[in-house]
Amino acid sequence: MTRGRSGVLLLLLAASATACSGGNAESKQPPKRPPVPVAVAAVERKSIPLQIQAIGTVEAYQVVSVRAQVGGELMRVHIKEGQDVHKGDLLFTIDPRTSEAALAQAQATLAKDHGQVQQARAALQRDLSRVTQSRAALLRDQAQAKNAEVQERRYSDLLKRELIAQEQYDQIKTTYESLAATVRADEADVASAEETVRADEANVRSAEQLVKADEALVDNARVQLGYTTIRSPIDGRTGSLQLNLGNVVRSGGTSDSTLLVINQVQPVYVSFTVPQQQLPQIKRYMADGTLGVEALASGEPRPERGTVTFIDNAVDQNTGTIRLKATFTNAERRLWPGQFVNVALTLAVEPDAIVVPAQALQTGQQGAFVFVVKSDSTVEARRVVVARTQGSESVIASGLAPGESVVTDGQPRLVQGAKVDVRSPTGRQAGGERGPGPRGSGVGAGGASGAASPPSTSGGVAPGGPGPVAPKGAAPPSR
Repeated sequence: MTRGRSGVLLLLLAASATACSGGNAESKQPPKRPPVPVAVAAVERKSIPLQIQAIGTVEAYQVVSVRAQVGGELMRVHIKEGQDVHKGDLLFTIDPRTSEAALAQAQATLAKDHGQVQQARAALQRDLSRVTQSRAALLRDQAQAKNAEVQERRYSDLLKRELIAQEQYDQIKTTYESLAATVRADEADVASAEETVRADEANVRSAEQLVKADEALVDNARVQLGYTTIRSPIDGRTGSLQLNLGNVVRSGGTSDSTLLVINQVQPVYVSFTVPQQQLPQIKRYMADGTLGVEALASGEPRPERGTVTFIDNAVDQNTGTIRLKATFTNAERRLWPGQFVNVALTLAVEPDAIVVPAQALQTGQQGAFVFVVKSDSTVEARRVVVARTQGSESVIASGLAPGESVVTDGQPRLVQGAKVDVRSPTGRQAGGERGPGPRGSGVGAGGASGAASPPSTSGGVAPGGPGPVAPKGAAPPSR
């Protein structure tokens, strides 16, 4: 009996020990990890531009310094600082009285010399009439002298034949000699009249030259008077006034002759530089047509679009860069002269590129990798080859296929094979139930976060947990 009780007691003790050891083994099992809340985005196949990024400076299309070309008191200012003006708009009025007096004096001199021209022309006409009369008298007297010469020869022959008296012949000879003397006198008179006409013509030419000089003085005086009203030479926007009403303006390009600077802001230039190594590529693509440029100013919601219109003719040897200019219509005036802007020069468009958000990329000892979300809601750390990163997107050369989902937020808490809980843009679970999720997490599957931070370059480690796991066969990413 005693032996039976002892056996039962031993069996109970053994069972109790076995139960205790089993309970201790179960208590040593690690607890199951909860799903890691993450944001994901779909891998996309799409066209993406090949761009060169740079910092540019906005330049006015035209800059005009408005200067006074005549001196005098600034009588009126017709515009305000910072006002839009058009070509031909009245800007300033300088005291015109001195210029008006100079114009009146020049006009009076011109009128006087016009009178001298008229007098010279009248004298010329009078002397031309005298020449005509002298030539007519010469022709008449030459005819009479010719007739008298014939008569003298006939009467001389008659005298030799003693058919007439000596007295008759002497009378005819005297008439002939008188007419010959008259012809000589007429010829001298014609020559004198012609000389007078030549002098009159010289006087007319001289008077006409004086008139031309007077007309030039009148034109100059009108121009000087016109300079007293200053108009805008271009469409643009005015700057600050350099001189105020009542100041004495000086001419001649001095500092106090500058009244205003006008900048043309529609269109505008954006000037930027790129490394000289990219010049052959730019020239090659530009040979196929114009190159588009985007310029984004700080605080603006969207960039302005323009085209490259200038490549400098030399590389800057100090910096090894080449200067380019792009022209923008600037219809909404979102670009302002002197402003710094982010410039994106588009060389070409790459079709069918594999693209992921840049914040999906992580860096390990073996290079870039991403966490790919599999169909069972676990992640795979997969190595990728990045062709280039442009803005918020990265072009993947190999390692991903369109339609796959990659993690864009929450990577520091992930390991190879970890379960994930995909969050929607509002922080709710994919099934519609709100979960805790990381603050500021991105979008759910198929969309990238609109307020994502730049991609991590170290992978990161969550407190109390391991870091990201590298793809199989690769060393873990460096922390």
